[in-house]
Amino acid sequence: MDATVKVAVCGAHMSGLPLNGQLTNLGASLVSKTTTSANYRLYYLAGFTPTRPGMIRVKKEGARIELEVWEIAVSNYGSFVTLIPAPLGIGRVELADGTWVQGFVCEAYATEDAEDISDHGGWRNFLAHQAAS
Repeated sequence: MDATVKVAVCGAHMSGLPLNGQLTNLGASLVSKTTTSANYRLYYLAGFTPTRPGMIRVKKEGARIELEVWEIAVSNYGSFVTLIPAPLGIGRVELADGTWVQGFVCEAYATEDAEDISDHGGWRNFLAHQAAS
């Protein structure tokens, strides 16, 4: 059996969303749905197709952000990471239970003029709010 890596996704890679196929086509499987610790902010990043958020870790005034944890074979992990465009990348993300996994993070500069959507609690809630508006 191949060694695996757990990867937290908080936007367009979540189940049923436009980029989820980048995970499933590489044989990744959904492990859990959870949230981050209360140390993150989520921003709507303009200029991407499909639309997506960026998540950053903060020292204060953080929030819990909904996400999914996927498991992918180490042998496919590099192929997945090469698909991630700047200003997004992979770093370490703290989950609600205090464990750390690999996951999507965003370079802080990209959030300077971006809309803070943390109060929605996650990307799906933000998309639902947009659809209802």
